[in-house]
Amino acid sequence: MRRTPFTDMNCSVAQTLEIVGEWWTLLIVRDALLGVTRFDEFSTRLGIARNVLTQRLDTLVEHEVLTKQPYQDKPVRFDYLLTDKGRDLWTVVAALRQWGDTWAAEGGAPVVTTHRACGHTMVVEPTCSECGERVTRDSLRVHPGPGAGENSPLPQR
Repeated sequence: MRRTPFTDMNCSVAQTLEIVGEWWTLLIVRDALLGVTRFDEFSTRLGIARNVLTQRLDTLVEHEVLTKQPYQDKPVRFDYLLTDKGRDLWTVVAALRQWGDTWAAEGGAPVVTTHRACGHTMVVEPTCSECGERVTRDSLRVHPGPGAGENSPLPQR
């Protein structure tokens, strides 16, 4: 079943899903964040069909989440390296992992992240970039931004 594209939806979440919302894509990004760079490594770790992996990697390269750098000439083979744009997905992947640890990992967290500087287990906690206060959904006010238009995701009231 084909999904409906979100290309006409004026919503940053929808536009992000156009890039990373396909099956397997965030797992590829997760592995890249863990240091995986080679096609065969992604294929082996994920158990993903080679044609699907090729499509997902091509999309990530097209959208500048990954960049391809040749490491071998005959045959030509590439490392897939995260760009700044790709590394910025770390908070998304970390938040999804944390949600999964809480709500989907029956046996407990399969991976635990610790902060190198202090050695403590790290959890994703949104904070205000100005005052440092912890942010919850109820502590926020949402209003139209500079890119808002007629089909803004904000409910009309």
